[in-house]
Amino acid sequence: MIVEVVGGADERPEVRVVDTDDLTRLHLALGQVTDEEADQALRDAGLGRMQDADTGVLDAAALRAAAEPDADVADWAQRWDGMVESARGRGWVSDDGAFLQVHVESAAGA
Repeated sequence: MIVEVVGGADERPEVRVVDTDDLTRLHLALGQVTDEEADQALRDAGLGRMQDADTGVLDAAALRAAAEPDADVADWAQRWDGMVESARGRGWVSDDGAFLQVHVESAAGA
C-alpha cells in the first residue's frame, strides 16, 4: 500500500491511498511537493503527518478507513492485521497502536 502526496489542482497537494491490496509493504510517496506541503496535506486529509524528511507517521484507523473500501481481496482485514503486527515487530507502531511509522520516498528533483 502506498500513501501518495502529489501536486493537485490549483497547486494544492492531494493525498491518495493506492495499491490497497498490497499489504506486504507500506510507504509514503511524495511527488513534486515540499516536506511542509506534504505535512499539511496529510494533516488536512486526517491521515497523519511528516515526522522528518525520511519518516511519516500515519493514523492507522484513518488509513484503514481510506483503504478498505477499495480492497478487492476477500481476506483484506486479516492481511491488514498481519501488516500491522509485522510493523509492530519492527517497532514501527506506536505503543497505543494508533500510529504507523513509514518510510518516505520522494520523487526525483523534489
